[in-house]
Amino acid sequence: MTDAAVKKKEEPHYHGHRDRLRHRFLEGGPEALADYEMLELLLFTAIPRRDIKPLAKDLLKKFGGFPGVLNAPAAELQKISGLSETSITALKTVQAAAHRLMKQEIMQQPVLNSWQRLIDYCAATMAHEQKEHFRVLFLNKKNRLIADEIQQSGTVDHTPAYPREIIKRALEVGATAIILCHNHPSGDPTPSQADVDMTHAIMAAGTPFNISIHDHIIVSQNGTASFKTMGLI
Repeated sequence: MTDAAVKKKEEPHYHGHRDRLRHRFLEGGPEALADYEMLELLLFTAIPRRDIKPLAKDLLKKFGGFPGVLNAPAAELQKISGLSETSITALKTVQAAAHRLMKQEIMQQPVLNSWQRLIDYCAATMAHEQKEHFRVLFLNKKNRLIADEIQQSGTVDHTPAYPREIIKRALEVGATAIILCHNHPSGDPTPSQADVDMTHAIMAAGTPFNISIHDHIIVSQNGTASFKTMGLI
């Protein structure tokens, strides 16, 4: 047996698999790969000496799909056998990079001209959260995003919001309009009466300062709801 043949025999089978995945990705783009293969590709550098396919498929099954894996809390990922701190960092870095790209695309033009991108951004950053978070997007006179802040975090079904604090913050950053956004971990984006009452309270607090509320968006894993579209504001 030649030296080349011996070397080929000794190489783990996944070496060729990794090369083939890289080639398919570069030639055909992300659509050429299944979700588990995309996860494999992400984890290659973090896990250099192991067949990752079973791990990738287990992650997709546990977290319900590719978005669920990337949006899974680090604490939950740490419970998965086979994922190291380096592996988790790789996954969370991709998530953070995607969110930053979406945010920068929104900030490059008036928000009202890229409304679907805004909805997509809110959904990507909040829909998979396990607790409710109340987010406020602050806009200037040209309706450009000047600040994006999580104002409050709560429980699995409630987040307190303080109208005076929100309007005070709007004045501090020089905002003339705001968009409210929060998530429903239950999966149902339907506004509650408390959501409606709180929104109207914020609108009333902003009126004396000519700060308008463009919309209140609720996001969940099963969809989104817009107060403006529903005629609630």
